Amino acid sequence: MSTDDATTDTAAGPGGPPPGPSPEPPVPSAQDAALPTGLAAAARTLFGDRLDLATGYAELLATDAVVRGLIGPREAPRIWDRHLLNCAAVAELIPEDASVIDVGSGAGLPGVVLAIARPDLNVVLVEPLARRTSFLVETVERLGLARTVRVFRGRADEASTGASGVGPFTADVATARAVAPLDRLATWSLPLVVPGGRLIALKGASVADEIVEHAGAVAALGGGEPTVRLCGADLLDPPTTVVEIVRERVLRAPGAKKAPKRSRGGRKRVR
Repeated sequence: MSTDDATTDTAAGPGGPPPGPSPEPPVPSAQDAALPTGLAAAARTLFGDRLDLATGYAELLATDAVVRGLIGPREAPRIWDRHLLNCAAVAELIPEDASVIDVGSGAGLPGVVLAIARPDLNVVLVEPLARRTSFLVETVERLGLARTVRVFRGRADEASTGASGVGPFTADVATARAVAPLDRLATWSLPLVVPGGRLIALKGASVADEIVEHAGAVAALGGGEPTVRLCGADLLDPPTTVVEIVRERVLRAPGAKKAPKRSRGGRKRVR
């Protein structure tokens, strides 16, 4: 059977595709990453003198990331509004000189974007899949971000406890985008945050329902009441919706023993 034969439908059923070769996927092009004129002002505000770096990252997303299956080909023309600016707006919630762990970083959203927009941040990109971590390592090197960005291949729980002699990691802020429902995300992310630190999760329009459903689970994990924030409201339409959760309590790991009681003199009691 020839290649053409293999891609041709000899008989399309009701509601099926019409006869003929399957449509070819669009060819990735750096032109897809061009900054739309209508978004230029917002991009300059969010990225400042590092806009060229953001443009370079946009080109990597529209080409290499599409080829590797990290970004859908139909997303390439929406790199700026749906991905870069949407993520960069979150920087307004992060304190100066903070440490950030990006959970399930994927193609680097929002972690790489935040590292570009905020060179004062120290960022760890946590990602378990090899093909994604390879892209992240190459992207960090090509954009010259190695001084402030580190890539950790592994799951969030491995990052919090350490794996293969690397870690454990903790940070002032954990970020995540389109990773998991709020209960699972809190389970993975809150152990990575220092007491008083925060989980900042980019969410969609149904965030209020998700908070109602999972607020109890979040509290049981030591998190405070989830709060919805709108970022970039003066720059973006629509603004970026995030859920912010403060780590209020540090829970003892299951099976962990309590510290032995001590006498007033500070010595361990002898029985």
